[in-house]
Amino acid sequence: MMDRMPLKQLLAGITALPQSEQRDSYLRFLQAAGDAALRRDGGPEHVTGSCFVFSPGFDQVLLCFHRKGQFWVQFGGHVEPQDASVAETAQREAREESGVADLTLLSGAVMDLDRHDLHAGFSCAAHWDVGFAAVVAPDAVTAVSDESEDVRWFPVDGLPAQVPPTFRARLEHVRRVALDGLDRSSAAAPTQ
Repeated sequence: MMDRMPLKQLLAGITALPQSEQRDSYLRFLQAAGDAALRRDGGPEHVTGSCFVFSPGFDQVLLCFHRKGQFWVQFGGHVEPQDASVAETAQREAREESGVADLTLLSGAVMDLDRHDLHAGFSCAAHWDVGFAAVVAPDAVTAVSDESEDVRWFPVDGLPAQVPPTFRARLEHVRRVALDGLDRSSAAAPTQ
C-alpha cells in the first residue's frame, strides 16, 4: 500500500497554486478520497500525472496521438505504486510515451489542473489530471508507445485540429507558467 507522502506532496503543490474554484475542487476531492485518489483501483475517479514537453525556445510542443481518445495531447497516465510523487508519474509517463529516456521535469511545481470525464473506451469515469512541464531538444529521438498512434512536434501556434477543446488554453497557460518560473530562477541566479 502506498504511503501518505505522495498525497501530502500533491496537496501541498495544489494548495500553493493561486486560489480558484478548480484548485478548491481538487483539494476537496483529494481530502475526501484520501490515498485512494492516487490509485487506479481506488475508485472510478482518480489522479493522473501528465507532462507538457516543450522545445528549449518554448515555440514547439511534443504531443502524442492518443489511441483511445483519438486526439493529440500531452503525455500522461496513472500513478503507479512505485511512483514517489505525481511529478514522478508525469516524468515516467512522458519518458515511456515519448521514447525520450533522459526527459526531466523543469520542476516539481504543479502547472496545470484538468478534470475530464472519460468515454466508454476507458475503464475510468474521470481523471483529475495534474500537469507538469519538461524541455527536450527537438532532435531527441522519439518512439511511439502502445498507447499512441504517433508522436510529433508541433509549433505552439500551429497545433493540429484534433486536440481536446480546452487544450490550446491549457498549453498556453503551462507555457507561461514555465517561462515565468525560468525567468525567476534566472533572475535569482548569481552573476559571475
